[in-house]
Amino acid sequence: MNEFLIKPKIYFGEDALLALKGLPGRSAFLVTDQAMVKFGFAGQVTSLLHQQQIPCRQYDEVASDPDIAAIVSGMKLMDDDYPDLVIALGGGSVIDAAKAVMYALWHCRKDSGRSKPCFVAIPTTSGTGSEVTSFSVIKSRSEKLVLVDEFMLPDVAILDPQLVKSVPASITADTGMDVLCHALEAYVSRSASDFSDAMAEKVVQLVFSHLLTCYQHGGNLPAREKMHNASCMAGMAFTNASLGITHSLAHALGGMFGLPHGRANALLMAQVVAFNADVDGNCDTPAAHKYSALARLLGLPSDSPRVGVNSLLVAIDTLKQEMKLPANLQAAGVDEHRFQVCLGELANQALRDSCTPTNPREVSAADLERLLRRAYSGPTLNN
Repeated sequence: MNEFLIKPKIYFGEDALLALKGLPGRSAFLVTDQAMVKFGFAGQVTSLLHQQQIPCRQYDEVASDPDIAAIVSGMKLMDDDYPDLVIALGGGSVIDAAKAVMYALWHCRKDSGRSKPCFVAIPTTSGTGSEVTSFSVIKSRSEKLVLVDEFMLPDVAILDPQLVKSVPASITADTGMDVLCHALEAYVSRSASDFSDAMAEKVVQLVFSHLLTCYQHGGNLPAREKMHNASCMAGMAFTNASLGITHSLAHALGGMFGLPHGRANALLMAQVVAFNADVDGNCDTPAAHKYSALARLLGLPSDSPRVGVNSLLVAIDTLKQEMKLPANLQAAGVDEHRFQVCLGELANQALRDSCTPTNPREVSAADLERLLRRAYSGPTLNN
């Protein structure tokens, strides 16, 4: 028996933020960052809460790639005045931090008789899909730890495109490629199902139809809404089907070299697609057939698995070029000497990552090292 979990109630479209007016609560705890305070988005949230006469305490010191110290700080603040409503406003780092704060505090105080707060996630980037996933990524020294627990699934997700229309082009590119990677990896995952496949297929279509428009014309609200919805649907797909080694390697690279997560995925994605499809061999794996089906869905040549896979690889590479993303890790500024020194540890971290078991093709540390070397300076495509 299998299951497909659909947890959060989702509000989407223009003015979706007004859904906060209908939420019950006596007190709230807002997790956000300084950018949200600076741009006035945090103020919009607290104003709506105050209209409902809900007092709100604010933790606004979350930084990119939150570490354990940031989680402990949030726990202390939340513990001082325990709320019945927790709101995460920000990108994936903020939502992941809120999840970890709630999760850790709940386990520390599980015998206190407290009820679990209603958890509301409001994403301000279209990338991680964290607003509908049971995943949280927290940094510990130079390693990213992936926590997975249904406890961390938000109860409500609010997708308001007004909150993402001012996202800079470079971040739009990085986060958009993260969305694509989520869909591709969920689609070929060992735990994929008809339900996750349906969402992944729609996400791939939306990304190739709207991401470049968002990159070139950030104020295009209809395109922003489509990408915001795609990010959410990709999150729903992978929280059920999990991911693969693109994410495992990206987690390792991000932790050790500080690469933005979406950019790391973009730099690794095509290499992993080629590996999973066995492009260097017969190109007749189950993943190759599914990638070819995606190519056909996009109207690309797909007369055989090899043709379809190569069509998809060309489409990925073209999208990267049009958004001026670096071609490889070297072009992204990863120091060659340090990369060579860290290569074994990067592979071992990726091998231990919780996303690796659901990759469609089994991998060894040697396979992962080979993929990293190719991603460092080699061409994106494998013909």
